[in-house]
Amino acid sequence: MNAANFTKEEISPLHSIEQWEDDVLERYPEADAPAKAKEEFRNYDNPGRDTVREFYRLNHKYQTYDFVMEKRKDFLQFNRKKLKVWEAMEFLNTLVDDSDPDIELDQLQHLLQTAEAIRADGHPDWFILTGFIHDMGKVLCLFGEPQWAVVGDTFPVGCAHSDKIVYPEFFDANPDSKDERYNTKYGVYEHGCGLDNVHMSWGHDEYLYQIVKDYMPEPSLYMIRYHSFYSQHRENAYDHLLNDHDRKMFDWVRKFNPYDLYSKSPKPPVVSELKSYYEDLIAKYLPEEVCL
Repeated sequence: MNAANFTKEEISPLHSIEQWEDDVLERYPEADAPAKAKEEFRNYDNPGRDTVREFYRLNHKYQTYDFVMEKRKDFLQFNRKKLKVWEAMEFLNTLVDDSDPDIELDQLQHLLQTAEAIRADGHPDWFILTGFIHDMGKVLCLFGEPQWAVVGDTFPVGCAHSDKIVYPEFFDANPDSKDERYNTKYGVYEHGCGLDNVHMSWGHDEYLYQIVKDYMPEPSLYMIRYHSFYSQHRENAYDHLLNDHDRKMFDWVRKFNPYDLYSKSPKPPVVSELKSYYEDLIAKYLPEEVCL
């Protein structure tokens, strides 16, 4: 199933893909973060919540086990573009659009803010680099993928959907919910099988993980792969699939999460002053070019 099968409204139900992160901020406010006044959130002529609901309606309807297998087969060939990492981040900048009324920072600046917040707290350089690249998988949108197959809370496919996932009622329209192979607690999995044996809904997290899995340290890979898995790292809804190693690694996911969500600021970083540092960091861990 490719983007040609969907209407324009189904491909882009959100005004901006960043609207999903704003919804996460509202659902999971950080206790230690400065409160953001309600009037400061994105304000559109149409109710934002209705837009987000439509996004999740589509996400929950179409993110099936077979859909995920199809996307993995397609995109994990990495045959679309070959770019240096910094070039890939600049490519990501073309996602910026005028419909986003919150702040005018481009994707590169957002990611630099995340990374600089991590750096300011004295974390290891691989942690800093993780903050810088963690959303690079959003280039999927630039390959014509629907927003709901790029961003959104991620969850396992191939087993019953937890009621801890946002808008769980929308899974009623997902064919897997009626398929006896996939609609039980364990589905195609076994107790404590470990997340490396579990297929997650398709999006930018899994895509980037697959791009960098041979290069970054394991804690970084967990941060990248599971930072949108809110039903687990916030609600522990899939503990029955995790093994002890997953639980240990999820401490890193939870450590990363505040930097992902709460480091945005209207003050732009000076890219020219930071580029050399991040290019050196990229060269330390990643190949000269990555295949997208």
